[in-house]
Amino acid sequence: MDRIAVLGAGSWGTALALVLKENGHDVRLWTNKQAHADKMNSTHKNNDYLPGIEIPDDLVITNHLGTALKDVTTIVFVLPTKAIREVCRQVAETIDYKVTIIHGTKGIEPKSFKRVSEMMEEELPENLFEEIVVLSGPSHAEEVAIKHPTTVTASSKSITEAQKAQDLFINKDFRVYTSPDMIGVELGGSLKNIIALGAGISDGLGYGDNAKAALMTRGLAEIARLGTAMGADPLTFIGLSGVGDLIVTCTSVHSRNWKAGNLLAKGNVLDHVLEEMGMVVEGVYTTEAAYHLSISQKIDMPITTGLYHILFENADPKNVVDELMTRMRRHEMEDLSAILSNRYID
Repeated sequence: MDRIAVLGAGSWGTALALVLKENGHDVRLWTNKQAHADKMNSTHKNNDYLPGIEIPDDLVITNHLGTALKDVTTIVFVLPTKAIREVCRQVAETIDYKVTIIHGTKGIEPKSFKRVSEMMEEELPENLFEEIVVLSGPSHAEEVAIKHPTTVTASSKSITEAQKAQDLFINKDFRVYTSPDMIGVELGGSLKNIIALGAGISDGLGYGDNAKAALMTRGLAEIARLGTAMGADPLTFIGLSGVGDLIVTCTSVHSRNWKAGNLLAKGNVLDHVLEEMGMVVEGVYTTEAAYHLSISQKIDMPITTGLYHILFENADPKNVVDELMTRMRRHEMEDLSAILSNRYID
């Protein structure tokens, strides 16, 4: 039995804590809000983020980081991207021995363009971990919590660390593969949120399945173009953390990025959408990062660019979608050949 702290009591953090608890581990779930911890402890539910799901009485819920981290062997970070650095600093001040570090956050830091593992490596002392592991894939918390079959990928620079994460999480309902391509796994999980915003907009405009299928397919090409430019294996993007996560996030009623895009298409302004969602919509911040990153890397990302104009420059969603559909002609195989040969089209 491992002693595991799950940092972040949103829907995904809670679902992962439940998987670990089912696997027989000593699990502590940490939230930074005392009222949130008190409510979960009194109801044994997390109705703010994962309504209706029972939390076992012996799963420790606390807003005290020291309590959550006491004698742990593993720490699982499931936090918004913007909170990663600060919580890493707090962890570094709280423990001073080596543990397994896993994260399940899907985002890119807007100003630095850093992946989450890179942010963590900058904030956590080297003596605290061997190598960071990312856990990513098509995995809505709502379905994981009710034990619907789910498959994800654990990736790290160290296959040994990835296998440790695999062993901690895997069970008959929650299957875990391993991958050596940490860059691709992190970017696939992050960048698909951009395309999910676009899918929500397309659906909100009533454009139907044909348009959404085209958006997802062309979106995958954008993800792969940027990902390979940053050092990822292009084949990763046709795996669980690429096309798998893209499909589930663009088509599911559980997807907060799809829902945000849908609300934008119906005329809601971004601030109102984010307020109504009540949860972090990582795709918004990832769009900002990917847009500027595509410019610096000279990567053609028309869908990302269009979404940036909608989110941050108040462009009309219908006009942006119409412009995307009338772009200059090109050959589809040009993109595929360029990606697989590590060449990129401007």
